[in-house]
Amino acid sequence: MKKIVTLLVLPLVVIVGLTVWYREGLLPVDKSATTNEIFVIHPGEGVATIAKNLESAKFIRDRVVFYLVVKRLGIEKSIQAGDFRLNRSMSTTEIARELTHGTIDVWVTVIEGLRKEEIAEAVAKKIPISTQRFDLLVEEGYLYPDTYLIPKKASEEVVADLLKKTFNERVVPLYEQSKMKDEFTLHDALTLASLVEREARTLEDKRAVAGILLNRLELDMPLQIDATIQYVLGYDSIGKRWWKEHLTAADLKLDSPYNTYLNTGLPPGPISNPGLDALRAVLDPRESDNLYYISGSDGTMHYATDYETHQKNIERYLNR
Repeated sequence: MKKIVTLLVLPLVVIVGLTVWYREGLLPVDKSATTNEIFVIHPGEGVATIAKNLESAKFIRDRVVFYLVVKRLGIEKSIQAGDFRLNRSMSTTEIARELTHGTIDVWVTVIEGLRKEEIAEAVAKKIPISTQRFDLLVEEGYLYPDTYLIPKKASEEVVADLLKKTFNERVVPLYEQSKMKDEFTLHDALTLASLVEREARTLEDKRAVAGILLNRLELDMPLQIDATIQYVLGYDSIGKRWWKEHLTAADLKLDSPYNTYLNTGLPPGPISNPGLDALRAVLDPRESDNLYYISGSDGTMHYATDYETHQKNIERYLNR
């Protein structure tokens, strides 16, 4: 009989214990708290990580309870990345709901190789800025690609200053410490880096392409980079993209100082906003006798010292 009673009572004790634990976990950490504090959620963080961070910052009593609340409310996919004003007087449920709409700042990612108009569009998707006004405030090539936490109500000036400030902090010191600064102005280094950024993906490929472009410059050969033509053409209304995918023979004859098929030397300025790897490649290029390169159908780069080998690479790695 005692065994039967024990078997009946034990589940009840477990249920009561779990109920007390869950209700305790819902309570505020400090009901008398009056000060709001900032809690940051980074892009890509899942509920488990957020719960752990909230518990560590003492905004919630129990991370598991928070996780269960999020699941019960069905708001897992609604939690935003950004920063939030939270108070320890808030319950776990209140905090969970706040993370779906209470962000003060938003994360905006600016990837390498975008032109300033594309950066303006990326920002405008998260913050209501005027892309036209932003374009007037910034200079091509001088906007640092990174992930930024930007106030929701930031003006075009604030966003522009943030990107330019980060450029000055990250790019300028790299250039100033380089042995190449005596050979290139910062503007020329950025211009070359902007070309490299559009032409290659990995750091090693960027270094190889930078070396080839420098070889061509030394020999007074046209750089012949499609991206410079795409830059001048601007927005392709047919393809609905900024970088026209297929250039025509007429495009290559476009009368512009940016046309690196018709003109030798560097274009007048950057055609995109390069990342640190592209600038590193320019400041530390791979030395070789190569004068040609192509990116194969699989994205692999192929190099050649002469035009005949280059044509064979095109036939072998592109025309198949």
